[in-house]
Amino acid sequence: MTEPWLSADDIALHLGVTKDTVYTWIGEKGMPAHKIGRLWKFQASEIDDWVRRGSAAASGDAAPS
Repeated sequence: MTEPWLSADDIALHLGVTKDTVYTWIGEKGMPAHKIGRLWKFQASEIDDWVRRGSAAASGDAAPS
């Protein structure tokens, strides 16, 4: 079974952030998103991998290693 495409609202809820934050992350942090017509669509597995790689953290937000 294929993974469903999620909306910006769905991904915002999944991550616990606002939809505006999702759109900011698409433009500024390279959040994986696919534009279909006027809508952005997401796959939860891609987003989860992106977060695990630390891509959502701003340069000053990452925890020290």
